[in-house]
Amino acid sequence: MPNRKPDADEVERQAVEEITGLVDAFCHEHLNDEYADLCRQLIEKLGRKRPSPLVSGKPSSWASGVVRTIGWVNFLDDKTQSPHMKFAAIDKAFGVGESTGQGKSMLIRKMFRIGPMEPEWSLRSRIKENPLAWLIQVNGFVLDARNLNREIQEEALRKGLIPYIPEEGPQ
Repeated sequence: MPNRKPDADEVERQAVEEITGLVDAFCHEHLNDEYADLCRQLIEKLGRKRPSPLVSGKPSSWASGVVRTIGWVNFLDDKTQSPHMKFAAIDKAFGVGESTGQGKSMLIRKMFRIGPMEPEWSLRSRIKENPLAWLIQVNGFVLDARNLNREIQEEALRKGLIPYIPEEGPQ
């Protein structure tokens, strides 16, 4: 029986699993579960992209790029944050060059239009302090939903514009 070549979906699934394993181990050792969860979500999103970029390049390069991206959104390199880690240390831990980790992170950010403090990729424990998570447009004006009446907050939550009702906290 001849060796069967794996199909594209199988190759992508294997890449996602390998990168997820690397990132989970890294987050367990150096960061926390919140970082691991967001990194997994980003890896899954990269894996769903067609064609998935994860099948080209080394898994360690993608792992570094993913952690760097989530870290960049959440200011991981700011020494006032906890946990705190320099981006060069992330690359070193994954055994990749700094330019490689930075390049993968920039590619990911460009691919998904991820900016600093991007609410989708912000740590849930810090979302309350993230002003971008609360900005909504009402009648052409950009407003902070935390300062609006309950009825507008409920409508914004229903539409997925804010993460939760501020006075209730996250569910």
